[in-house]
Amino acid sequence: MNDEKKELESKLIELKSDYVRIQSDMDKLEYVRGRVSSAEEQLIRLEKEIADVNEELDKFDE
Repeated sequence: MNDEKKELESKLIELKSDYVRIQSDMDKLEYVRGRVSSAEEQLIRLEKEIADVNEELDKFDE
């Protein structure tokens, strides 16, 4: 079960990294008046995934 927790923690780090990268890309797109809808959709999806992983990690602390 400890391996599962470590996997979830690694996935969470990866998701957060992706989130920050996409958010940065979106900021650049906004600056040059590009389309940001795709980036926004990716951020929404990542927010849900991050919440799901956090929920799974919370189960280990119960």
